[in-house]
Amino acid sequence: MSADNIIGLIAAIALSVYLILALVKPERF
Repeated sequence: MSADNIIGLIAAIALSVYLILALVKPERF
């Protein structure tokens, strides 16, 4: 995997985690 692929993968995972947390704990956002 190239660096761009790794960066994109990390960004996608981080965004997914953020969206899940926003759904689970909406009062924090």
